[in-house]
Amino acid sequence: MSEVPGSSAGNDEFHLFSVVILGLDPRTSVRAVASGLYPSTDPARLPTVIDDLYSAKILTLAANMPRAGRLAAPDATAERTAKLCGSTIIVDVILDDAGHVADFAQDVRACALGQASAAVLGANVLGADLAEIEQARDALRDMLRTQGPAPTGRFADLAVLAPVKDYPARHASTLLAFEAATDAVREALSRSATQGPARTSPAVAG
Repeated sequence: MSEVPGSSAGNDEFHLFSVVILGLDPRTSVRAVASGLYPSTDPARLPTVIDDLYSAKILTLAANMPRAGRLAAPDATAERTAKLCGSTIIVDVILDDAGHVADFAQDVRACALGQASAAVLGANVLGADLAEIEQARDALRDMLRTQGPAPTGRFADLAVLAPVKDYPARHASTLLAFEAATDAVREALSRSATQGPARTSPAVAG
């Protein structure tokens, strides 16, 4: 394959893996290697990395996205982007009078890990309130970044993403759906209190 500026021939296999499998932009894959965001760039280890990150359960979740698309008239919309890989998720929500999610849709343009997380969200979010979504987001973040316990309750299926903790470059995309959902529900609650017009709340994840 052609040489990428800043890479070496010994990292060609990892570069291909990071672009095709992980979903990194070709330029950011070089930065990921250089900054040590992955535990190893040894090509011999790539099958283990693939097995760790892309289990049958994760790929099944990613291939079956609940509530995909957009709502025609949402109470609020939020967008989150992971700057390292470019994954983007847009979430639309409608809340009931008690502040629970009554309708939900998501436009997911992310790697398999971001898709899997969004699939767990989409399958279980109806009826959830802001506190539940925030708790799931925080538990998922802690599981990935500090090896905390897996999320429990309605979003307990996020436990399947525990192996992602060893790959910091994938944390942002894995968290996107829950961060966007938190933003959207919070905005919808704010709108409900002020009766203002709906608006999109974009944000970029680190």
